Amino acid sequence: MALADLARKGLFLFDPETAHGLSIAALKSGLVPVCPQKTDPRLRQTVAGLEFFNPLGMAAGYDKNAEVPEALLRLGFGFAEIGTVTPKPQSGNPKPRIFRLAGDEAVINRLGFNNEGHAAALERLKSCARDALIGVNIGANKDSEDRVADYVAGIRTFYDVARYFTANISSPNTPGLRDLQARESLAALLSAVLAARAEQAAQSGRRVPVFLKIAPDLAEEGLDDIAEVSLAHDLDGLIVSNTTLSRDGLSDRTHANEAGGLSGKPLFARSTAVLAKMRKRVGEALPIIGVGGVNSAETAAEKIRAGADLVQLYSCMVYAGPGLPASIVKGLSALCDRERLASIRDIRGTRTGYWAEKNL
Repeated sequence: MALADLARKGLFLFDPETAHGLSIAALKSGLVPVCPQKTDPRLRQTVAGLEFFNPLGMAAGYDKNAEVPEALLRLGFGFAEIGTVTPKPQSGNPKPRIFRLAGDEAVINRLGFNNEGHAAALERLKSCARDALIGVNIGANKDSEDRVADYVAGIRTFYDVARYFTANISSPNTPGLRDLQARESLAALLSAVLAARAEQAAQSGRRVPVFLKIAPDLAEEGLDDIAEVSLAHDLDGLIVSNTTLSRDGLSDRTHANEAGGLSGKPLFARSTAVLAKMRKRVGEALPIIGVGGVNSAETAAEKIRAGADLVQLYSCMVYAGPGLPASIVKGLSALCDRERLASIRDIRGTRTGYWAEKNL
């Protein structure tokens, strides 16, 4: 049995949150084997003005406090997203708050933006290499009296160290947060956030892209609103999607009734359908990052076929281990060989129509 497999089995002896902490510690210590970067030019992507060595990223939620972003990149990821970070430190929801559904390769969490706050993450990011492709996922404190101001504070705080920003308005674990996806609220949020970005860009001479992360539980009308508002603002892209409140299709009922957002393999179909529906709505130009249920090169490729420019994962690595990103990147190169692709981008959108027809 490989060392990585033994380590993963060992982590499963602990509760999920303890196991997560141990995995962070392992990455900090260098105990996790690194993946030598063998850049395949067919996997390189330029998205929102940024050059990605490959299209696979670590989603927000794993490295909430910017403790190991560069270590994640050494696993084979093309980019890593830290956070969600809020202006003030907060402990999140009461424990236990993470649950494995091993039979479905899924996770339910109700963490509630637990993090050490802007100042702690900023200090760590200052020590990262300037060319490391690290995004910062920003959110609002649970007790905030002005949530829009919290997002603006995130832009201003991290502008010098972030390669891109993600405004996370789609976590189901902060009461009322998803209300920011409504048309008028979203317009107000984007106006404020992008105005702050414009101010910082004018001062620094550097324009940092801003993405918006949305939920997979939106109805068709909600998707219409988000597409219209996004296109009316100077937004750089969408991330589709966050965790779902749905429990459809689960076979492992051990923790299925726990409150929180579901992620992992069961989220793949719904999140991919929402991705394709958004691609139809926003057109070809606006970048989309596809997230949800990516556990192989084929599922990553299918996100791209549905209309994604880049893809991210997190929960599936809980079950596949730290070798997953390198395996996916290698598999995407093999797919380029099989299909004689000059670029992985050649398959982008080839199955948007198929996925967009799916009922939500």
